[in-house]
Amino acid sequence: MLTRRSVLAAAAASTLAAPARAQAAYPTKPVKIIVPYPAGQSTDILGRLMADQFTKALGQQVIVENRPGAGGTIGADVAAKAPPDGYTLLMTTISTHIIAPVIYPRLPYDAVKDFAPIANLGLTPQTLIASPKSGIASVKDLIEKAKGGDLNYGSSGNGSASHLAVALTLYAAGIRMTHVPFKGNAEAQMALQSGDIQLMSDAVPAIVTPILGNRVKAIGICDSKRSPYLPDVPTVAEQGYPSVLAVGSIGIAGPANTPAPILDRLAAEIDRMMAEPAVIAKLKELYFVPATERRGAYGTFIATEIERWRGVVKAADIKMD
Repeated sequence: MLTRRSVLAAAAASTLAAPARAQAAYPTKPVKIIVPYPAGQSTDILGRLMADQFTKALGQQVIVENRPGAGGTIGADVAAKAPPDGYTLLMTTISTHIIAPVIYPRLPYDAVKDFAPIANLGLTPQTLIASPKSGIASVKDLIEKAKGGDLNYGSSGNGSASHLAVALTLYAAGIRMTHVPFKGNAEAQMALQSGDIQLMSDAVPAIVTPILGNRVKAIGICDSKRSPYLPDVPTVAEQGYPSVLAVGSIGIAGPANTPAPILDRLAAEIDRMMAEPAVIAKLKELYFVPATERRGAYGTFIATEIERWRGVVKAADIKMD
Protein backbone atom coordinates (compact mmCIF):
# COMPACT_ATOMS: atom_id res chain seq x y z
CA MET A 1 0.00 0.00 0.00
CA LEU A 2 1.33 3.40 -1.00
CA THR A 3 1.84 5.88 1.79
CA ARG A 4 0.70 9.49 1.44
CA ARG A 5 4.36 10.57 1.31
CA SER A 6 5.18 8.18 -1.55
CA VAL A 7 2.11 9.35 -3.50
CA LEU A 8 3.18 12.97 -3.14
CA ALA A 9 6.73 12.10 -4.13
CA ALA A 10 5.52 10.27 -7.23
CA ALA A 11 3.30 13.20 -8.17
CA ALA A 12 6.17 15.65 -7.76
CA ALA A 13 8.46 13.49 -9.86
CA SER A 14 5.81 13.28 -12.56
CA THR A 15 5.39 17.06 -12.53
CA LEU A 16 9.13 17.62 -12.88
CA ALA A 17 9.45 15.01 -15.59
CA ALA A 18 6.76 16.52 -17.83
CA PRO A 19 8.76 19.61 -18.89
CA ALA A 20 11.84 17.45 -19.36
CA ARG A 21 9.92 15.11 -21.65
CA ALA A 22 8.52 18.08 -23.56
CA GLN A 23 12.01 19.52 -24.05
CA ALA A 24 13.38 16.13 -25.10
CA ALA A 25 10.62 15.84 -27.71
CA TYR A 26 11.12 19.40 -29.00
CA PRO A 27 9.84 20.38 -31.42
CA THR A 28 6.37 18.84 -31.61
CA LYS A 29 4.88 21.58 -33.81
CA PRO A 30 6.06 24.17 -36.35
CA VAL A 31 8.67 26.73 -35.26
CA LYS A 32 8.54 30.38 -36.30
CA ILE A 33 11.53 32.62 -37.01
CA ILE A 34 10.62 36.32 -36.92
CA VAL A 35 12.56 38.43 -39.41
CA PRO A 36 12.09 42.09 -38.38
CA TYR A 37 12.65 43.38 -41.94
CA PRO A 38 10.92 43.09 -45.32
CA ALA A 39 11.30 40.01 -47.51
CA GLY A 40 14.30 40.02 -49.82
CA GLN A 41 16.77 41.82 -47.56
CA SER A 42 19.96 40.12 -46.35
CA THR A 43 18.51 39.28 -42.93
CA ASP A 44 15.46 37.73 -44.57
CA ILE A 45 17.54 35.65 -47.00
CA LEU A 46 19.73 34.37 -44.16
CA GLY A 47 16.64 33.70 -42.03
CA ARG A 48 15.07 31.58 -44.77
CA LEU A 49 18.31 29.67 -45.16
CA MET A 50 18.27 28.93 -41.43
CA ALA A 51 14.58 27.94 -41.60
CA ASP A 52 15.26 25.44 -44.39
CA GLN A 53 18.18 23.92 -42.51
CA PHE A 54 16.27 23.74 -39.21
CA THR A 55 13.33 22.06 -40.97
CA LYS A 56 15.64 19.28 -42.14
CA ALA A 57 17.40 18.96 -38.78
CA LEU A 58 14.42 19.19 -36.41
CA GLY A 59 11.85 17.19 -38.34
CA GLN A 60 9.26 19.97 -38.04
CA GLN A 61 8.39 22.82 -40.37
CA VAL A 62 10.30 26.00 -39.53
CA ILE A 63 8.79 29.09 -41.14
CA VAL A 64 9.79 32.72 -41.53
CA GLU A 65 7.44 35.50 -40.51
CA ASN A 66 8.36 39.01 -41.66
CA ARG A 67 7.47 41.70 -39.09
CA PRO A 68 9.18 44.86 -40.44
CA GLY A 69 9.05 48.41 -39.13
CA ALA A 70 10.85 50.95 -36.95
CA GLY A 71 14.32 49.73 -37.86
CA GLY A 72 13.52 46.18 -36.86
CA THR A 73 12.36 47.02 -33.34
CA ILE A 74 8.71 46.09 -33.98
CA GLY A 75 9.56 42.50 -34.85
CA ALA A 76 12.09 42.30 -32.02
CA ASP A 77 9.46 43.43 -29.53
CA VAL A 78 7.03 40.78 -30.76
CA ALA A 79 9.68 38.09 -30.27
CA ALA A 80 10.64 39.40 -26.82
CA LYS A 81 7.04 39.01 -25.65
CA ALA A 82 6.47 35.55 -27.18
CA PRO A 83 6.16 32.45 -24.95
CA PRO A 84 9.65 31.19 -24.03
CA ASP A 85 9.07 27.69 -25.38
CA GLY A 86 11.39 27.52 -28.37
CA TYR A 87 8.63 27.95 -30.94
CA THR A 88 9.34 31.63 -31.63
CA LEU A 89 12.84 32.74 -32.58
CA LEU A 90 14.20 36.06 -33.84
CA MET A 91 16.81 37.06 -36.40
CA THR A 92 18.81 39.64 -34.46
CA THR A 93 20.88 42.43 -36.02
CA ILE A 94 23.15 45.31 -35.05
CA SER A 95 20.12 47.58 -35.42
CA THR A 96 17.75 45.64 -33.14
CA HIS A 97 20.20 44.58 -30.45
CA ILE A 98 23.10 47.03 -30.40
CA ILE A 99 22.22 50.41 -31.89
CA ALA A 100 18.55 50.65 -30.88
CA PRO A 101 19.34 50.14 -27.15
CA VAL A 102 21.85 53.00 -27.39
CA ILE A 103 19.79 55.61 -29.22
CA TYR A 104 16.21 54.90 -28.11
CA PRO A 105 15.64 55.64 -24.40
CA ARG A 106 12.11 54.16 -24.47
CA LEU A 107 12.77 50.98 -26.41
CA PRO A 108 9.90 48.54 -25.61
CA TYR A 109 12.31 45.67 -24.92
CA ASP A 110 15.65 45.12 -23.23
CA ALA A 111 18.09 43.70 -25.78
CA VAL A 112 20.03 41.87 -23.07
CA LYS A 113 17.47 40.86 -20.45
CA ASP A 114 14.54 39.97 -22.72
CA PHE A 115 16.36 37.53 -25.01
CA ALA A 116 18.20 34.23 -24.84
CA PRO A 117 21.05 34.37 -27.39
CA ILE A 118 21.57 31.29 -29.51
CA ALA A 119 24.17 32.14 -32.13
CA ASN A 120 25.89 34.90 -34.01
CA LEU A 121 25.72 33.88 -37.68
CA GLY A 122 27.38 36.45 -39.90
CA LEU A 123 29.41 39.66 -39.77
CA THR A 124 28.82 42.57 -42.16
CA PRO A 125 31.39 45.37 -41.80
CA GLN A 126 30.37 48.86 -42.82
CA THR A 127 32.29 50.33 -45.75
CA LEU A 128 32.77 54.01 -46.56
CA ILE A 129 31.88 54.70 -50.18
CA ALA A 130 32.23 57.95 -52.10
CA SER A 131 30.61 59.33 -55.21
CA PRO A 132 32.77 58.81 -58.31
CA LYS A 133 32.06 62.47 -59.06
CA SER A 134 33.53 63.65 -55.76
CA GLY A 135 37.20 62.94 -56.48
CA ILE A 136 37.44 61.20 -53.09
CA ALA A 137 39.51 58.01 -53.26
CA SER A 138 40.76 57.68 -49.67
CA VAL A 139 40.12 58.86 -46.13
CA LYS A 140 42.89 61.42 -46.64
CA ASP A 141 41.05 62.80 -49.67
CA LEU A 142 37.84 62.95 -47.67
CA ILE A 143 39.48 64.98 -44.90
CA GLU A 144 41.08 67.44 -47.30
CA LYS A 145 37.85 68.05 -49.23
CA ALA A 146 35.75 68.29 -46.04
CA LYS A 147 38.07 70.98 -44.71
CA GLY A 148 37.90 72.83 -48.00
CA GLY A 149 34.14 73.08 -48.32
CA ASP A 150 30.70 71.78 -47.47
CA LEU A 151 30.12 68.09 -48.16
CA ASN A 152 27.01 65.96 -47.64
CA TYR A 153 26.72 62.36 -46.52
CA GLY A 154 23.66 60.16 -46.69
CA SER A 155 22.36 57.24 -44.68
CA SER A 156 19.32 55.02 -44.33
CA GLY A 157 18.01 57.23 -41.53
CA ASN A 158 18.86 58.74 -38.18
CA GLY A 159 20.57 56.31 -35.86
CA SER A 160 21.10 53.60 -38.48
CA ALA A 161 24.37 51.68 -38.73
CA SER A 162 25.16 53.57 -41.94
CA HIS A 163 24.61 56.89 -40.13
CA LEU A 164 26.72 56.04 -37.10
CA ALA A 165 29.61 54.59 -39.13
CA VAL A 166 30.09 57.88 -40.98
CA ALA A 167 29.51 59.95 -37.82
CA LEU A 168 32.20 57.92 -36.04
CA THR A 169 34.61 58.50 -38.93
CA LEU A 170 33.98 62.25 -38.96
CA TYR A 171 34.50 62.43 -35.20
CA ALA A 172 37.77 60.47 -35.39
CA ALA A 173 39.06 62.64 -38.23
CA GLY A 174 37.90 65.92 -36.68
CA ILE A 175 35.83 67.02 -39.67
CA ARG A 176 32.20 67.94 -40.31
CA MET A 177 29.71 67.08 -43.03
CA THR A 178 25.97 67.63 -43.41
CA HIS A 179 23.86 64.54 -42.78
CA VAL A 180 21.08 63.80 -45.30
CA PRO A 181 18.80 60.96 -44.12
CA PHE A 182 17.01 58.83 -46.71
CA LYS A 183 14.25 56.23 -46.42
CA GLY A 184 16.77 53.49 -47.12
CA ASN A 185 20.33 52.82 -48.20
CA ALA A 186 19.25 52.00 -51.75
CA GLU A 187 17.85 55.53 -52.14
CA ALA A 188 20.97 57.03 -50.56
CA GLN A 189 23.18 55.03 -52.91
CA MET A 190 21.33 56.41 -55.95
CA ALA A 191 21.99 59.94 -54.65
CA LEU A 192 25.65 59.00 -54.17
CA GLN A 193 26.00 57.74 -57.72
CA SER A 194 24.40 60.90 -59.11
CA GLY A 195 26.68 63.13 -57.03
CA ASP A 196 23.89 64.67 -54.92
CA ILE A 197 25.77 63.46 -51.85
CA GLN A 198 29.50 62.76 -51.62
CA LEU A 199 29.74 60.01 -49.02
CA MET A 200 27.82 57.24 -47.28
CA SER A 201 28.45 53.93 -45.58
CA ASP A 202 26.79 50.57 -46.10
CA ALA A 203 27.38 46.95 -45.15
CA VAL A 204 29.67 44.91 -47.39
CA PRO A 205 26.90 42.65 -48.77
CA ALA A 206 25.03 45.66 -50.16
CA ILE A 207 27.90 47.38 -51.90
CA VAL A 208 30.19 44.74 -53.42
CA THR A 209 28.38 44.79 -56.77
CA PRO A 210 28.25 48.63 -57.09
CA ILE A 211 31.94 48.83 -56.13
CA LEU A 212 33.02 46.20 -58.65
CA GLY A 213 30.87 47.93 -61.26
CA ASN A 214 32.65 51.26 -60.57
CA ARG A 215 29.33 52.93 -59.68
CA VAL A 216 30.72 53.98 -56.30
CA LYS A 217 34.24 54.28 -54.89
CA ALA A 218 35.15 52.32 -51.74
CA ILE A 219 37.53 54.31 -49.55
CA GLY A 220 37.68 52.28 -46.32
CA ILE A 221 36.44 49.19 -44.48
CA CYS A 222 35.26 49.94 -40.93
CA ASP A 223 36.80 46.81 -39.45
CA SER A 224 40.09 45.73 -37.91
CA LYS A 225 40.88 43.66 -41.00
CA ARG A 226 40.13 43.81 -44.72
CA SER A 227 37.08 42.13 -46.17
CA PRO A 228 37.76 38.87 -48.04
CA TYR A 229 35.25 40.12 -50.62
CA LEU A 230 37.02 43.47 -51.13
CA PRO A 231 40.69 42.61 -50.47
CA ASP A 232 42.01 45.68 -52.28
CA VAL A 233 40.07 48.13 -50.10
CA PRO A 234 42.11 49.22 -47.04
CA THR A 235 40.56 49.52 -43.62
CA VAL A 236 39.99 52.95 -42.12
CA ALA A 237 42.37 51.80 -39.36
CA GLU A 238 45.14 51.28 -41.93
CA GLN A 239 44.61 54.90 -42.96
CA GLY A 240 45.30 56.19 -39.47
CA TYR A 241 42.01 55.85 -37.57
CA PRO A 242 41.94 52.56 -35.60
CA SER A 243 38.91 53.62 -33.53
CA VAL A 244 36.63 53.48 -36.58
CA LEU A 245 35.10 50.04 -36.10
CA ALA A 246 31.53 49.46 -37.27
CA VAL A 247 30.82 45.80 -37.88
CA GLY A 248 27.24 44.67 -38.22
CA SER A 249 26.10 41.22 -37.21
CA ILE A 250 23.12 38.99 -37.83
CA GLY A 251 22.27 36.28 -35.33
CA ILE A 252 19.42 34.33 -33.82
CA ALA A 253 17.86 34.36 -30.35
CA GLY A 254 14.78 33.26 -28.46
CA PRO A 255 12.78 34.98 -25.74
CA ALA A 256 14.38 35.08 -22.28
CA ASN A 257 13.78 31.98 -20.15
CA THR A 258 13.60 29.64 -23.12
CA PRO A 259 14.74 26.28 -21.64
CA ALA A 260 18.49 25.77 -21.88
CA PRO A 261 18.25 22.28 -23.47
CA ILE A 262 16.29 23.76 -26.37
CA LEU A 263 18.77 26.60 -26.82
CA ASP A 264 21.69 24.18 -26.63
CA ARG A 265 20.15 21.92 -29.26
CA LEU A 266 19.51 24.83 -31.62
CA ALA A 267 23.07 26.10 -31.15
CA ALA A 268 24.43 22.60 -31.85
CA GLU A 269 22.34 22.34 -35.01
CA ILE A 270 23.66 25.72 -36.14
CA ASP A 271 27.25 24.54 -35.62
CA ARG A 272 26.46 21.50 -37.76
CA MET A 273 24.70 23.42 -40.53
CA MET A 274 27.39 26.13 -40.67
CA ALA A 275 29.80 23.38 -41.75
CA GLU A 276 27.53 22.29 -44.60
CA PRO A 277 29.04 23.08 -48.03
CA ALA A 278 25.68 24.44 -49.26
CA VAL A 279 25.43 26.85 -46.32
CA ILE A 280 29.06 27.94 -46.65
CA ALA A 281 28.46 28.64 -50.35
CA LYS A 282 25.31 30.63 -49.59
CA LEU A 283 27.08 32.76 -46.99
CA LYS A 284 29.76 33.55 -49.56
CA GLU A 285 27.09 34.36 -52.12
CA LEU A 286 25.60 36.84 -49.62
CA TYR A 287 29.08 38.26 -48.79
CA PHE A 288 28.79 37.35 -45.10
CA VAL A 289 31.80 36.55 -42.92
CA PRO A 290 30.74 33.59 -40.70
CA ALA A 291 30.63 34.34 -36.97
CA THR A 292 31.50 31.84 -34.24
CA GLU A 293 29.85 33.15 -31.04
CA ARG A 294 27.27 30.76 -29.56
CA ARG A 295 24.94 31.03 -26.54
CA GLY A 296 26.73 32.85 -23.70
CA ALA A 297 29.52 34.11 -25.96
CA TYR A 298 26.96 35.71 -28.25
CA GLY A 299 25.27 37.33 -25.24
CA THR A 300 28.62 38.75 -24.16
CA PHE A 301 29.22 40.02 -27.71
CA ILE A 302 25.89 41.89 -27.69
CA ALA A 303 26.42 43.43 -24.24
CA THR A 304 29.97 44.49 -25.08
CA GLU A 305 28.95 46.08 -28.39
CA ILE A 306 26.09 47.98 -26.72
CA GLU A 307 28.49 49.56 -24.26
CA ARG A 308 31.07 50.31 -26.95
CA TRP A 309 28.52 52.09 -29.14
CA ARG A 310 27.07 53.90 -26.13
CA GLY A 311 30.53 55.35 -25.53
CA VAL A 312 30.92 56.25 -29.21
CA VAL A 313 27.58 58.07 -29.38
CA LYS A 314 28.31 59.98 -26.17
CA ALA A 315 31.92 60.87 -27.02
CA ALA A 316 31.11 61.94 -30.57
CA ASP A 317 27.99 63.79 -29.39
CA ILE A 318 26.03 62.14 -32.20
CA LYS A 319 22.60 63.71 -32.50
CA MET A 320 19.56 61.96 -33.91
CA ASP A 321 18.84 64.90 -36.21
